[in-house]
Amino acid sequence: MTGLWCPGCGSLRAVNDLTHGDLPAAASSNLVLVLALPLVAAIWLAWLRRSWTGAPRRTTGVPTALVWLVVVPVLVFSVARNLPFGAWLAP
Repeated sequence: MTGLWCPGCGSLRAVNDLTHGDLPAAASSNLVLVLALPLVAAIWLAWLRRSWTGAPRRTTGVPTALVWLVVVPVLVFSVARNLPFGAWLAP
């Protein structure tokens, strides 16, 4: 609607490229998604292990530092892909 590329634009194309084993094309479609997938997989596997073993959760919330480590790069990516020097980040 605005003509700007959001941080999620190209995510579906990136997932499609990943399912076909084309990592460079996936990174070209949405670099943030490709870089975030290993982190998401690690978090999911830790949750799965805790669920199967019945181990209690160590924390009750998300650390503030982790929130900043996710939000700031996504915002920088969002701005950069809409500027002329970051056109290669656009899907």
